[in-house]
Amino acid sequence: MNPAPSVIVFTVLSGLGFGYLAMLGFGLVPVAGWGAFFAWGLGYGLAVAGLVASTFHLGNPQRALLAFTQWRTSWLSREGWASVLTLLLLAPQALSDWLGLGWWRGFGCIGAVMAFVTVGCTAMIYTQIRAVPRWNHWIVPVQFLWAALTGGLVLAGAGLVPAMASALLALVLVIGWRIGDGRFAAVGASMETATGLGAIGTVSVFEQPHTGGNYLMREMIHVVGRKHAERLRQIALLSVGLVPAAALVFLPAPLAVSLAAVSHLVGMAAARWLFFAEAEHVVGLYYGKR
Repeated sequence: MNPAPSVIVFTVLSGLGFGYLAMLGFGLVPVAGWGAFFAWGLGYGLAVAGLVASTFHLGNPQRALLAFTQWRTSWLSREGWASVLTLLLLAPQALSDWLGLGWWRGFGCIGAVMAFVTVGCTAMIYTQIRAVPRWNHWIVPVQFLWAALTGGLVLAGAGLVPAMASALLALVLVIGWRIGDGRFAAVGASMETATGLGAIGTVSVFEQPHTGGNYLMREMIHVVGRKHAERLRQIALLSVGLVPAAALVFLPAPLAVSLAAVSHLVGMAAARWLFFAEAEHVVGLYYGKR
């Protein structure tokens, strides 16, 4: 599929933001006073920036609020409600940490759990699409949730735990790519299954349905070169795995966290671009593009 910049910004920033908010909510980042203000502000800023970016790839961004009405059937709507609930639940904890009120940490812990629920809803937006076999697999929610957890741990501070999480994130990405590369063949998607004409024999494209391009061909039939994909995979692995892990273990804390966070963002941007660019929609079969 053709990757829209807004959806990449959305998935990367919101995942990192909600992951960091979860760490703050659980109290894994000891903050107080103005340090708490800036820490919570960073988490809220990343999460909200990602959510705002998500509206830019909607056909009618001004109607984004209507998405909240479809929570019974839409994972996008559920994600919207979960994100709002998460931000509201964490607000009392943020205020308590900032002003030193010493309030009960229950809201923070519940909000932290909801942060991961929100990321899970984001993942399910893509996982439930059967027409994209690469996404329609349990590995996708695992990738989204582990990326959010790793990003949160990286921003929370240096040490062995975030370093190990970064290394494992690289492994999760590799597993996802190995599974994804074979998903189209694994589900048996073909011209015959796409048209429902397999019972009468082999099906091929006799003539294109139209002479010019259209939305489906522009958005759903995007082919990324193998060499280009391999290069981006290498960048992603180095940026989310090796660089953060080495920095968090061997460098002083402030420098380590800054370098690891920037590297994580770069790596996740590359990984998410590939997530969309390598997704093969079965509609391409109708045009003989798969």
